[in-house]
Amino acid sequence: MGAIVEHPAHLDRTDPAGHIAAAAAAYRNWGRWGEDDRLGTLNFIDDARRVAAAALVQRGAAFSLSQPFDMNGPQQGWRRRTNPVHTMLDTGTDAVANGQGFPHGIGGADDVIAMPLQCSTQWDGLGHIFDRGTAWNGRPADRVVTSEGDLVTGIEHAVDRIVGRGVLLDMGRHLRPDGELPDGYAITVEDLESCIAAQGPTSRVGRGDLVLVRTGRYTRAKREGWNGYAGGPSAGLSFTTAGWLHRTEIAAIATDTWGFEVRPNEFDDAFQPLHQVVIPNIGLTVGEMWDLDDLAEDCAADGRFEFLLTAAPLRITGAVGSPVTPIALK
Repeated sequence: MGAIVEHPAHLDRTDPAGHIAAAAAAYRNWGRWGEDDRLGTLNFIDDARRVAAAALVQRGAAFSLSQPFDMNGPQQGWRRRTNPVHTMLDTGTDAVANGQGFPHGIGGADDVIAMPLQCSTQWDGLGHIFDRGTAWNGRPADRVVTSEGDLVTGIEHAVDRIVGRGVLLDMGRHLRPDGELPDGYAITVEDLESCIAAQGPTSRVGRGDLVLVRTGRYTRAKREGWNGYAGGPSAGLSFTTAGWLHRTEIAAIATDTWGFEVRPNEFDDAFQPLHQVVIPNIGLTVGEMWDLDDLAEDCAADGRFEFLLTAAPLRITGAVGSPVTPIALK
């Protein structure tokens, strides 16, 4: 198949199905790591790359990249997604009032949380999105994810894999004086490459890297309130970056936005078309709703945009996504 054009001006807004099918066929990684593969592009992270990533830690500075998990989160109920509900089971009040039934004055507190697994900072697993009834590696979707969960590519298979070299591409700071891209801005390949060039050698992107893209959308949400952060308009990656995401051989990508790709999407009648290409066809692990602001400030200050990143999902058997508390170490 011929090369896929990589500029939004060349997208036919009326033909999302045609563009999705062409990109899926051009960038498909099915069979690349064998018929039984469960990890997709996370296979690009090997032991040598982890050793090299560990050497990036020079100051010991640690940055949490997660949003809070609480009732003040971004969710508005779409697809039954709610914010976390945190309930105390035992409290200090109980200990003082009735002693809780324990001997020699000991007391304690316990709590429980109920939440969708993708309500705040999270990874999309490979079973999260299908392409015309097909899951990652060409498997029929109904044989992969059932009422019992993801039977093949559950997020538990990635728990010890997402540790490696992280790279921040601060697109907001690169493209706008205020550091925040406007809603609906489609980040192109040219934008990504110009940001890498401007930030310097520590921003090179290649095989096995964990790429973080800051748009500034979460920065605005913290300042002005959620205002449609979950599912509403946002800057994000253009559909035309699919080829770049494939040929750079990155292991995973995460953004500070709800949906990773630009919203509204670049077609007249579409829903998350880039997801449909990169997850079930490329096998790319995608992260969303990450807080990249403190890390971005530090990277801008010291001029180093690479770091050790550890971002293990919870070991939830059969889950198609997971909350995560990523940590960047510099």
